Amino acid sequence: MDWRAMFKNPAYWLLAFIPITVVLEHAVHPSPVVLFICSGLGIVPLTMVLSKATESLADRLGEGLGGFLNATFANMPELIIGAMGLRAGLHDVVKASITGCILNDVIMIVGLGALLAGRKVKALTFNRTTSGVGSTMLFLSAVGLLLPAVHNALFAKTARPGAEQDLSLEIAIVLFATYLLNLLFMLKTHRHLYSGTGHGSHGEGGHAEKHSVLPGILTMAVAAVLLALMSEMLVGSVEGTGKQLGFNPIFMGVIFLSCVGNVAELVSGVNMAMKGKMDACMAIAIGAANQVALFLAPMLVFLSYFLGPGPMGLLFSPLEVLALLVAVCGVTLTSHDGDINWLEGVQLIAVYLMLAVAFFNIG
Repeated sequence: MDWRAMFKNPAYWLLAFIPITVVLEHAVHPSPVVLFICSGLGIVPLTMVLSKATESLADRLGEGLGGFLNATFANMPELIIGAMGLRAGLHDVVKASITGCILNDVIMIVGLGALLAGRKVKALTFNRTTSGVGSTMLFLSAVGLLLPAVHNALFAKTARPGAEQDLSLEIAIVLFATYLLNLLFMLKTHRHLYSGTGHGSHGEGGHAEKHSVLPGILTMAVAAVLLALMSEMLVGSVEGTGKQLGFNPIFMGVIFLSCVGNVAELVSGVNMAMKGKMDACMAIAIGAANQVALFLAPMLVFLSYFLGPGPMGLLFSPLEVLALLVAVCGVTLTSHDGDINWLEGVQLIAVYLMLAVAFFNIG
């Protein structure tokens, strides 16, 4: 990684909030709002460092292993934040952040990208075959996440004790198995469909610098440790911040926690769109949403058996169920014809804002 080039980006100056947050937590003991803001600002550049390090390491390891690494570690920030939430017993907030991540990915990335890039051209085009495959996978993933809510609505009074949690675990296993098969499809059997949507990874027989992977590994390790530290402080201040500002826990998870963890994908996707690479923007948006549904959600269910007071299920609130359906419909309608314009971007952002208002007014 080129650290000098990185620090020309003002976003990386936010790394200063890491020591600031540590001092505040252990010496000053500020209000939860101050701690939440400072820890969130400290997490933002860490997610970007982790993303850059993962992409750099993937380039050096070659297309196959590098692609697997990039896909698997793409959601590490959200996974670490979610794990800290499980440890604190904030299951509703963790599930809300899963919903928020999917909304951010398929609505905000595509919407902002289309709005900012579409001002200069009449329409931004992309490969609708690839986007269609990703949208179909997202629909199937959403079905898995919605089934526990449907089961609860239909059979809550007659189901045996523990049936809902068993169903969540079984669905998580199916989703994770689907994730592995999706990787096989993307990286092995049909990788020609994704050849134009990567981030510059070299072929296995190309000029990848396989001897210089140690700096990338060390960078990832340090960033992950610091991210865990900041995430613990962030999650620890969520409830206090919500009470002080009058925000409900679901709103905190859907809007704030998801935005903090998703900033790297948002910046990357919008940048790709502004460079005229709408294929890459759609790939990042839909791919990241599928990562959340197929990898992040099942992993958090698995981790919940070892972290916190008890296992977490996949029973989402009715509004979260509606939001997931809206996200899937939004990306399907956007990607079906292979092009998008700035007004469609505005429409997607409007949908996100209306959902945010709805979550704000819960309870």
